[in-house]
Amino acid sequence: MLALVASLGASSSHLDSQYVLAQYALAIKAVSAPKVVVFSYTVSQVGPSNIEQHHRIYRSGLDVRDDTLSVDGITLLRKVARISRYEDRYAIARFSPSTASYELLFLGTVKDGRHFDYVYEATPLNRSSGTWIDRLTIDGANFLPRVVRFHSAGAGVEGSGEVEFGPFGKYWMPEVADAGAQVGGKPARERIAWSDYRFPQSLPPSTFQAPQPLPHSSLPTI
Repeated sequence: MLALVASLGASSSHLDSQYVLAQYALAIKAVSAPKVVVFSYTVSQVGPSNIEQHHRIYRSGLDVRDDTLSVDGITLLRKVARISRYEDRYAIARFSPSTASYELLFLGTVKDGRHFDYVYEATPLNRSSGTWIDRLTIDGANFLPRVVRFHSAGAGVEGSGEVEFGPFGKYWMPEVADAGAQVGGKPARERIAWSDYRFPQSLPPSTFQAPQPLPHSSLPTI
């Protein structure tokens, strides 16, 4: 996790916060998402339901194959494959708050290796959903989101979390997501960790075909 440091004072190595926002808007417009990607992720949940799963994802555009490889630390002898079509909700251009939809107030900087990242409080201009972003950390090297913190509230559920992004090849992809919530008055936590990114040119069409069921065996007639 990135730690916020008390660096609100003037420094010759700091960029003007409004300049950072202008570069951020340009970077979000120019950022590219992979058309084809293969990666692994683990998801852990503790609360009303406890799960520990390892998955491998194959995505080509909207086509997605989700293979469950292990559950609660036990490798499945036959992986469970789910074929579906949906947009990537963690795609950097979709998950990032736009300057047209949020007011971004500069809070300070975070030391990130040899450069500084820039932290902003985010306030939605028109909150029409139960989930909104309340803090944004912009990478000072490429002006893309480094950390996006969000809050959610709904019927019987209230929580918050954050997603960290980083470089994988020429793309900017999610690395870790952590969230905590109160579900029906009981605490719950979830963590997702992404890894093993690959960006092939294409995937065979069979990738997105539902696996055929095993043939049924029958006893000979006596």
